[in-house]
Amino acid sequence: MTTTTANKISKALLDIQAVFLRPNDPFIWASGMRSPIYCDNRLTLSYPEVRDLIAEGFAELIKEKYGDADIIAGMATGGIAHAAFVAQKLNKPMVYIRSSAKKHGKGNQVEGALQAGQKVVIIEDLISTGGSVLDGVTAVREAGGEVLGVAAIFTYEFQKAYDNFAAAKCQFDTLTNYSALLPIAVESGYVSEADLELLKKWKEAPEKF
Repeated sequence: MTTTTANKISKALLDIQAVFLRPNDPFIWASGMRSPIYCDNRLTLSYPEVRDLIAEGFAELIKEKYGDADIIAGMATGGIAHAAFVAQKLNKPMVYIRSSAKKHGKGNQVEGALQAGQKVVIIEDLISTGGSVLDGVTAVREAGGEVLGVAAIFTYEFQKAYDNFAAAKCQFDTLTNYSALLPIAVESGYVSEADLELLKKWKEAPEKF
């Protein structure tokens, strides 16, 4: 992904408060971890220009990195709508991946027409540690698909995510990331230059924040 695209998407996420920075009044995540950032990319769906910017970014990324993809998969729930927009742009089939197998009917975790051997790119909205989307990778592999990689809107760039994807032998790419977002946040006045060091330290040791 180009620097220009990453900057545009970072600015858009900040403008609509899909990404919210609060370095001096941290959020508390469900895990109990303190965080200076809150990310809710579901908000992007309410802004046609932003969601189209993201869809175009995904389409370009997939053509560049995964040109031979047969099918686009959306990870429930945040990745489903974005996968639909991207599949439409690329004129490719789409499936979606449940967080767990359905408890009735056919018991599917992957919904839609996925044939054995088809090459799949999975769309996700956010990568934290990668745990949930990697469950989706496993589900696609078990259904007979070949996962070329995961594409997400944003990542916090935790080392644990890189380790988890490496262990799963799966590539991932994002449209923008925490490091790209911070200078845009300062330039746009969302945080001060003085906050920057604190924000950088969180990424390196989030458990100590």
